[in-house]
Amino acid sequence: MLRGNNLGGAPRTYGSVNNSDVSASVEAMPSNPDVGFAGFSPTELYNLSENIITNIYTVNSSWRTLEKALNNIGSRKDNQALRDKIHMTQLSTNQLISATSRDLQRLTQVVRRGNKQQKLQAERLTADLKEAVERYSLMQKKIAEKMKQHLIIPNSSVSGAEESAQNDIDDQARLIQAQRQIQNEQEFERDMLLEREARVKQIEADVLDVNQIMRELSALVHTQGEAIDTIEGSIENASVDVESGNSELRKAAQLQNKNRKKLLILAAIALIIGIIITVILVTQLK
Repeated sequence: MLRGNNLGGAPRTYGSVNNSDVSASVEAMPSNPDVGFAGFSPTELYNLSENIITNIYTVNSSWRTLEKALNNIGSRKDNQALRDKIHMTQLSTNQLISATSRDLQRLTQVVRRGNKQQKLQAERLTADLKEAVERYSLMQKKIAEKMKQHLIIPNSSVSGAEESAQNDIDDQARLIQAQRQIQNEQEFERDMLLEREARVKQIEADVLDVNQIMRELSALVHTQGEAIDTIEGSIENASVDVESGNSELRKAAQLQNKNRKKLLILAAIALIIGIIITVILVTQLK
């Protein structure tokens, strides 16, 4: 069983505190994963489990990165480089979560031909990923809200009309220059508004829509639970069948003993009758 020594123990942290549990899980892997049931691929089960564990660790690592970034947003350390790092972290982690969800769906299919421990392992991994995604999604929402409150807008490239105030131009030139300044300021304000809207949309787009993924993970947990219940039901039915068979054997043995006793009694009666008849015949002949 993959990581059988971890079943029933404390939940793994997958990087949220340390990675010792992950290392222990890797060491607990079988040295030869190619030996297994007919029609069952322990190698694929091993690889999928390893990928999922690594990805859960990465999601928790991204959560810690965002947590540190959250404290810097709006402070003197806040700059465009920090915002770009947040964006790239969320983009890569969102893609990783989607890929891990697909791996879990495949793992659930693979362990259908496995044993109960392997099904429990898949159920544990699903629960761990679900917990990591929920924590990561909550951090994303906090990041998005704070970034909206502290938007970074590039400085305007418009120079304005500071250098245009010349004493030697006539009133008409001053009027034209003033109109240009107003137009430039309006364009700048419009560009600022568009830039603000674009950045807000990017912030909102970076927030992973976990609703669908959580529904998929919940469905996997339900499916895995049904599979485990089926195994337990089969074991219980087999136990009942064995007990019923033992009861039937005991009844058959008791019936056989009764029949044997009856035969012995009948044989004894027949023997006694035979002796009596023999004695009578001998007496008459004399």
